[in-house]
Amino acid sequence: MTFIVGENCIKCKYTDCVDVCPVDCFYEGPNMLVIHPDECIDCALCEPECPVDAIYSEDELPGAESEFLFLNAELCQSWPNITEAKLPLADAEEWKDKLGKRKLLELD
Repeated sequence: MTFIVGENCIKCKYTDCVDVCPVDCFYEGPNMLVIHPDECIDCALCEPECPVDAIYSEDELPGAESEFLFLNAELCQSWPNITEAKLPLADAEEWKDKLGKRKLLELD
């Protein structure tokens, strides 16, 4: 099992989760993070650290976000690994509670 970064990370990209990850399994895209499913050890340390509740265990991923299981696995192959926290996106506070952000995902 793995943890998944879901839609609510889009346009926010808080990195509190990165600091607590013991295996450095987060990868950074232009406007969100993803978790590498083969590197995640299912420790659950990242989930409570996310200020926008964008991280789910695979078995608790909402049905409406099921494509993020695939997206995390695919995008971690081309995005760089992130091992230290950074500042969130400049307008993260404006986006943190917005719904329907999937269409805003930047792939490169």
